[in-house]
Amino acid sequence: MRQNISSGSPFEKPIGFSRAVRIGSRIAVSGTAPIAADGSVAHPGDMYRQTLRCLDIIREAIEAAAGCLADVIRTRVYLTDADRWQDAASAHGKIFGDIRPACTFVEVSRLIDPAWLVEIEAECVVINDDAL
Repeated sequence: MRQNISSGSPFEKPIGFSRAVRIGSRIAVSGTAPIAADGSVAHPGDMYRQTLRCLDIIREAIEAAAGCLADVIRTRVYLTDADRWQDAASAHGKIFGDIRPACTFVEVSRLIDPAWLVEIEAECVVINDDAL
């Protein structure tokens, strides 16, 4: 059975995406940007705090799909400035230091909003399926 998780973004319908999708024990979380609750860019210029914001949105999506951060097996971190990778890595390590999913950091030429310094994807395999 497929479960689409919405973040309430007005872009989901016109673009044709979900914040996350769960099928069976797998959860895939779409590229997640540092969007504040009011729709603005969270923490402009701050790679560390933008990364934490992305990971918080990802956590919310995973939990909405009856998973948890411990279920994350892979993350992909897209940076607009690879020279600042340590700031993003520090935030990633704060959240995933004990979980240690497979992880890739890559520099991209730009993201949709020039104020976004980072965008993150995540993949999960739910270990405890009791919630279903």
